[in-house]
Amino acid sequence: MAYVKPAELAQQMIDAGESKVFMSTRDTLIRGIMAGAILAIAVALAVTTAVQTGVPIIGALVFPVGFCILNLMGFDLLTGVFALAPLALFEKRPGVTKAGVFRNWCLVALGNLIGALAVAFLVALTFTMTFTVEPGAVGQAFIKASTARSLGFAEHGLAGWVTVFVKGILCNWMVCLGVVGAMVSRSVGGKVIAMWLPIFIFFGLVFEHAVVNMYLFPLGMMLGAEFTIADWLIWNQIPVTLGNLVGGLLVTGMSIYITHGKTLPARNAEAV
Repeated sequence: MAYVKPAELAQQMIDAGESKVFMSTRDTLIRGIMAGAILAIAVALAVTTAVQTGVPIIGALVFPVGFCILNLMGFDLLTGVFALAPLALFEKRPGVTKAGVFRNWCLVALGNLIGALAVAFLVALTFTMTFTVEPGAVGQAFIKASTARSLGFAEHGLAGWVTVFVKGILCNWMVCLGVVGAMVSRSVGGKVIAMWLPIFIFFGLVFEHAVVNMYLFPLGMMLGAEFTIADWLIWNQIPVTLGNLVGGLLVTGMSIYITHGKTLPARNAEAV
């Protein structure tokens, strides 16, 4: 059958988490770099599409193409390993430690950042004729978006910070459903559909994704946006990353792990 049932899916998630914890530093970094770069290109495509059509939701419809490509190629996003790597720890797989999980997160995050920054520089170069002219409509859209999602939240103080944090939770709830969606089918077509749906939801609702923002804000600054690195980190990147951790690990990863990986028999449920 092309469809993978939830109980088998939960075991695949645990196995995937274990393999990521024990992956070599070189391979983890390369996979992180490529994932960050491909996702950044997809963001450029989505924003370009939204500007050209004047209909933002069409940009959200095309954005998942990047997510599908990077997952089919076996590359890793920080948001995905937030959900998968700890499951091997909870399952008490031999040799899996908290330090190993944290190492995986850090290496993937570093790789994602390198890939996102590299593409941000290359895209900024193409938007400005090698930094000799002002960016056009698409570049201006990036400036506007990055400013609104840093200084715009800063204007609201703690309420803005909490809002960004919650947007991060909602985002990675959907993104990790996309990561898991790649495992629910044994066919490429089935995997793509299962990934496309939740990723479209997150982008269409303008939730906050840590790796997307590793690209959005540096690109905005390269194009002339007037906010600082501190503005980016304090009012977006830090709360978004924390929110992504909660959404990916607790809402998606743990819910599937507990109810399908550690299913409680109905005959014992009443006694418990």
